[in-house]
Amino acid sequence: MLKEYRTAKEIVGPLMLVEKVSGVQYDELVEIEIGNNELRRGKVLEVDGDNALVQLFEGSSGINLKDSKIRFLGKGIELAVSLDMLGRVFDGFGHPKDGGPDIIPEKRLDINGSPINPAARDYPEEFIQTGISSIDGLNTLVRGQKLPIFSASGLPHSELAAQIARQAKVLTSDSNFAVVFAALGITYEEANFFIEDFQKTGAIDRSVLYINLANDPVIERISTPRIALTAAEYLAYEKGMHVLVIITDMTNYCNALREVSAARKEVPGRRGYPGYMYTDLSTIYERAGRLKGKPGSITQIPILTMPEGDKTHPIPDLTGYITEGQIILNMDLYRKGINPPIDVLPSLSRLKDKGIGVGKTREDHADTMNQLFAAYARGKEAKDLAAILGEAALSETDLFYAKFADEFEKIYVSQGDRTDRSIEETLSIGWDLLTILPKAELKRIKEEYIEKYLPKGGDE
Repeated sequence: MLKEYRTAKEIVGPLMLVEKVSGVQYDELVEIEIGNNELRRGKVLEVDGDNALVQLFEGSSGINLKDSKIRFLGKGIELAVSLDMLGRVFDGFGHPKDGGPDIIPEKRLDINGSPINPAARDYPEEFIQTGISSIDGLNTLVRGQKLPIFSASGLPHSELAAQIARQAKVLTSDSNFAVVFAALGITYEEANFFIEDFQKTGAIDRSVLYINLANDPVIERISTPRIALTAAEYLAYEKGMHVLVIITDMTNYCNALREVSAARKEVPGRRGYPGYMYTDLSTIYERAGRLKGKPGSITQIPILTMPEGDKTHPIPDLTGYITEGQIILNMDLYRKGINPPIDVLPSLSRLKDKGIGVGKTREDHADTMNQLFAAYARGKEAKDLAAILGEAALSETDLFYAKFADEFEKIYVSQGDRTDRSIEETLSIGWDLLTILPKAELKRIKEEYIEKYLPKGGDE
């Protein structure tokens, strides 16, 4: 029989202080009976002597301190898992949101996961095809990697997230592929977009969706990514699946952290965010990877909107330190009608060279990637020069590069959110674009690859 306390002392926002407790642990689940047999839930946020600070999941409105009965359940938040999760939509706590039945669990797992010995990790090196040329060709995603997308308000990151979820696949493996999709603090309209898109395209059959709406409790927003990653760990490490975890929007998650920190009256750090935000984010991002001896893996694509498009803001800044690169969306490209508006020059996948080449993509991938980067960078410089001095100031070679930059954005980067390109198609488009340049300018590609793959009739 659980001990019952009637010693609630104070409520501030989503926090309740309970006095004269014993044997209570951090992160322990709490039930609060507030009258009429209505139950509220929460978890222990802090223990100081015989005082416990409880964070309420459903908010504190209507709670009478004098009549409240508080029970500490002796366990943390757990997620019921089984393969029946696939094809289902849940809320941020893992409760069915699609009108379907509750999951009959194979087991229950702590949502904070189990610590992984770094020596047990395997190196990410298998190519994941997203069907998006700017990612597959130039900033390749590798199985077990964490590669965030940095966006800004008004950019089509939701469409990009849905496109990746629909199209992603591991080419070099026969293992099952699954997508775990977590949406944090989104609107009803956005939630309907994701659910309908997944259902319409059939992607729902291999996916698990966790939807936290903007009007849901803040504490649910903090739990949602951990719930999603717990489901992913079960599918990856116990069922041997390759799991792609897409989390959008991490900015809403960090704002929820700041709200809770302010309620606890903690000393704020940069821009009011808690000083431990780096550590907190790492507990999410570092749950990606591969384990030696396990066929499954977790690959993460967290998506965040940079406030005011500022890459130095604490959220993208700390995310960049923890993850292995970033895909950056650009408002200027979007205004020009480029979709997806991926800015390839500042974007980076630190593991891209591990997932390309013979047996993974194709032998010429690395050389063409380097050549396309270099040519696009020079073309942008030529266009900037023309904007200042006029086109007459450009040399004949500069004009070739300026034309290449325009065509590169229109044909290679811009493909729409319904086009799924194989890696062979992406590489072929790259070679077609390189015919714009004089052959003598292709200095980063081996001669044998030029002879084999450059379309005949290219500029000599």
